[in-house]
Amino acid sequence: MNEKVYDYDPAAALESEEAIAIFLADALETGDSAYIAKAMGVVARAKGMTELARETGLSREQLYRSFSEQGNPTLKTMLAVMRALGVDLTARPHEPAA
Repeated sequence: MNEKVYDYDPAAALESEEAIAIFLADALETGDSAYIAKAMGVVARAKGMTELARETGLSREQLYRSFSEQGNPTLKTMLAVMRALGVDLTARPHEPAA
């Protein structure tokens, strides 16, 4: 049996601000900075790097570099991108361990 395997691009599923917010919230829950940066890159691609660059004042190259596997975006970059995406970074108390 020959099964076709297709590449899945999660950016294609991020069609609303709500979907983006849920996706980023899940990434932030991990506490893994590399995973969070990669998730931001997925969201940035969903929005469109050119549009995001225009809205943030950052270059496309800077965005690609910041959210690449080796990237390490600054808090300033993260906040600018989140603002352009229409999502907020919020804080809440840790839930006690069970």
